[in-house]
Parts: sequence; structure tokens; C-alpha cells
Amino acid sequence: MRAQGGFTLIEIMVVLLIIAGLAYIVGTNVIGRFGEAKIEETKIQIKNIESALKLFKLDNGFYPETQQGLMALIQRPTSGREPCCYSRSGYLEGDKVPLDGWKSEFIYIGPDQTGDGTYEIMSLGEDAVQQTEDDISSRAIR
Repeated sequence: MRAQGGFTLIEIMVVLLIIAGLAYIVGTNVIGRFGEAKIEETKIQIKNIESALKLFKLDNGFYPETQQGLMALIQRPTSGREPCCYSRSGYLEGDKVPLDGWKSEFIYIGPDQTGDGTYEIMSLGEDAVQQTEDDISSRAIR
């Protein structure tokens, strides 16, 4: 009698199960790293914005008000407290305020609302809901 070549159904199922397990492990690790990368990107953007805010204060003697927001770093404010020595080129490169790692706008709270003469920059994180554990605040990463 001749032995027949080929795989049995059980052998094929075992191979598919192994492949699925490997795909799950690799996928989980990649997705986890992707999430970490977005968090790090957001922290870097916050640091860049903080540098621009410090330059704004150095030139003008105060941080922008909450109402003026981060737009005050790319366009001279025309309402609220007006800067005396605004840089012609603004304080951020480009013509727009950067977004967080999830492509959402940062929330800026100026010294008029913090009550301590400083500011806070916040990202609402992946869930885009305020006051949840994935929020990222400039005060927490200093």
C-alpha cells in the first residue's frame, strides 16, 4: 500500500490555531506600542507649547488668557489683555496650533482661571472625555 501525501484536517486546524495565536501576540504588542507612542507624542507637543508660552511671557510679561487660548501663540490677540511686544513671527512654527496624538485640540486654561498665575495645557486622551484617567496635563509632566 502506498502512503498518501497531504495533511489531515486536524493538522491543518493545529497550524491555523498556532498562526492565530502568533498573530494575536504580535498584534497586541504593536497596538500597545502605538498607544504609548501617541501618549509620548502628546507630551512632546505639550512641552513645545510650553516653550512657546514661556517665550510669549518673556516678551510680554504675562501668559495668554483662557479666552485668547493657544491661538495667541500664532496670532497677536486683539481682545483681552493685549501684548506689548508680540513677536512678528508668532511663537509656534507654522500657522496652526499642534494637535495631540489623537488629532484633537489641546485645552488651554490661562492664569485668569488657574488662580496661581500659571497655565494648564490638557489633552483629553484617547477617549476625548474630560476628567478621565487618560487625560494628560502639563502639570503632571513637568
